[in-house]
Amino acid sequence: MTTMAPRDATMFWLSRRTVNDVFLLYCFAETDATAAELRAFVAARAASIPDLRIRLREIPGNLDYPRWEPAEFTSQQFVTHRPDGLRWPFLLDRLGELLGTGVDATEFPWRIHVFRDVRDAPVAAGPALVVVLQLSHALADGTRAAAVARSLFARAAAGEVVPRSPGVPVDNSANRPVGPVKTPAQPVDSCGQICVWTAGSRVSGVLRFPRQLFTTLRRGYAAYQAQRELAERTAAGEVPAATTGFAPCRVNPATPVAALDHRVRLLVVDAATMRVPGRTVTVVALTAISQALSVYLAEHGDLPERLGTALPMAVPASGTARNNYRGLSIDLHIGEPDLAVRADLIAADLATRRERALNPLLAVQDRVGEAVPAKLAARDVVRADLDNVPDALDGNTVVSSVYRGAADLAFAGAPVLFTGGFPALGTVMHLTHGVHGIGETIALSVHFDAEVLADPDRYLTLLGESLAAVVAAH
Repeated sequence: MTTMAPRDATMFWLSRRTVNDVFLLYCFAETDATAAELRAFVAARAASIPDLRIRLREIPGNLDYPRWEPAEFTSQQFVTHRPDGLRWPFLLDRLGELLGTGVDATEFPWRIHVFRDVRDAPVAAGPALVVVLQLSHALADGTRAAAVARSLFARAAAGEVVPRSPGVPVDNSANRPVGPVKTPAQPVDSCGQICVWTAGSRVSGVLRFPRQLFTTLRRGYAAYQAQRELAERTAAGEVPAATTGFAPCRVNPATPVAALDHRVRLLVVDAATMRVPGRTVTVVALTAISQALSVYLAEHGDLPERLGTALPMAVPASGTARNNYRGLSIDLHIGEPDLAVRADLIAADLATRRERALNPLLAVQDRVGEAVPAKLAARDVVRADLDNVPDALDGNTVVSSVYRGAADLAFAGAPVLFTGGFPALGTVMHLTHGVHGIGETIALSVHFDAEVLADPDRYLTLLGESLAAVVAAH
């Protein structure tokens, strides 16, 4: 068993308070394989992928961080949704329902949702097979999740065939959202007794507490010194200044998102339509989102002076942590009417935010969290204020941009058509965006609270128009 990294444990504890799972959509051409054959294919592939062969085991009383332990694939991790033959708009409705659910990583930290014979899917010449890979955020961040999916859906090697399940397959079809399965808070063995290893882990956690506390205090002092040095170097102009926060607006209400209020839209385009000399796809997408969101808010009489976005940026892996990213706070510069100039400003802001985020002095501050005793870390998650919206936000929305590689994936022989992703909604963020590419196709996704985006189809139209306007401006 492997002890979880503190930042991964934090993601798990947060999942007890808010839905934060990672969802990856892959649209394939339909296949002749049966549901049982597809399930067997997933089971066989998962058996060879280490990230898909573990689950989480908690330590009673949070006296130490949870452990990752070996686990086998179960039929509950493959869900076939009914009815077959849904048209694309109805598929999106079902997908929105899924985004309001979460897996319980102590049972299984991932599962597959399958929709068969989907009609009118973007870029599909015929019926499509839509697969949604749902993972606990404790198991993977967006970059790691994409790597897991690539292993799962890699094209079959020479001689590999779709395996067939022996006997009668378990009917795990679903007509409604599938919620997490709850487990006892205290692990027990098959006889109902407290597991010996759990007691041992609890004791070892207690023994480590004084050393962890001392390390936390020592690193805390080092972080304080680093913070002072960072402030001094920022004042001297050696390090870019932090972004000034953004005021909440219509998409940042104080009320929590209801489980049944999650909705999605997708705009799938050819990658060539987003290529602009001297611009990254991320900058083009950010500029288009800045225009679409500002126009939409203006039409509803709630356009603030400034809009910003939180943009997750992958950073080099640290130790055993599965979540390795830092949030960048990007000004969308909606006050600049020239979209080419606005793109310049956004690109410059992105570069300075990245420079500051990668400063070694910030890494010194991060190391404090790696030494905090589990008991204190879990307590901080429980006490975190998730019910109130602060006066200044890192962004009014979230934009996650990930390129998922070449379009050489397949599900039981069916080729991939496009992929999408849906950053989680939260207390502050009731509207998020995904920019996900595979091969020569890019999907811009919109994940939103139905209470804050009353006319999502209008917003999607604005997004398409804004994308075309940004490209034309160059």
